[in-house]
Amino acid sequence: MAVVPDRRLARLGGGFSTDDDGLLDDWVLEQVRTPRPKVCFVPTASGDAPVYVEQFLAAYQSRPCEPSVLQLFRRNLDDDAMRTFLLSQDVIYVGGGNTANLLAVWRTHGVDRMLREASDRGTLLCGISAGANCWAEGSHTDSFGPLTYLSDGLGLLPGSVCPHYDSEQGRRPSYQAAVATRALPAGWAVEDGVGALFTGGVLTDSVTRTAQARLYRVTPDDDGGVKEQALPCRLLVTTRQSTSTVGSGDV
Repeated sequence: MAVVPDRRLARLGGGFSTDDDGLLDDWVLEQVRTPRPKVCFVPTASGDAPVYVEQFLAAYQSRPCEPSVLQLFRRNLDDDAMRTFLLSQDVIYVGGGNTANLLAVWRTHGVDRMLREASDRGTLLCGISAGANCWAEGSHTDSFGPLTYLSDGLGLLPGSVCPHYDSEQGRRPSYQAAVATRALPAGWAVEDGVGALFTGGVLTDSVTRTAQARLYRVTPDDDGGVKEQALPCRLLVTTRQSTSTVGSGDV
């Protein structure tokens, strides 16, 4: 009987589009045990913004991998070809932008089903901002203008996700309010600079490119509030080495 690999999902609080050091991008590639992994960038949430695509290619063409891009606003693959292409990837990296629009476009083109199948076959799914939100059951988003919750994710990761927890005004209290009222299930709050890897729905690695950035577990309490727990993260020192551990405990 064939062994079914555990789903692996990585949430990023940075990467090639925001950071100069490349630490989180190298960390992503380190998760794949292939000499030259195939890495597909999916920029749907930005409307396939050309500048975003150029940033990705500039960052990954110089790395030991085979980068490619899947664009849906100028789609040139039929369903069978797109499925074959996605299932051949070792890493699928989803960019930031509008989470709600991303999910709607994927469902229209059947990409959500193809990504689920790729994940079941062992492809690492990852992304930043909207690309981190989309995999969970629900997320915290500004897709509709004001900060609010979206309980309509792909559900590949149990619970909810909040990106930009430390860098965008109002994110922290708004996400906590959504969890406190059960509008969103308990989840993971990602500060900029953090990477979190989930294997089979369980957190198996967390890293940070700065000593200050944290990953938090946010759960509702019995008094109508939330419990926020800062989790330990390995500090990425170079592109090939992770050392040290930073903050943990209840806040």
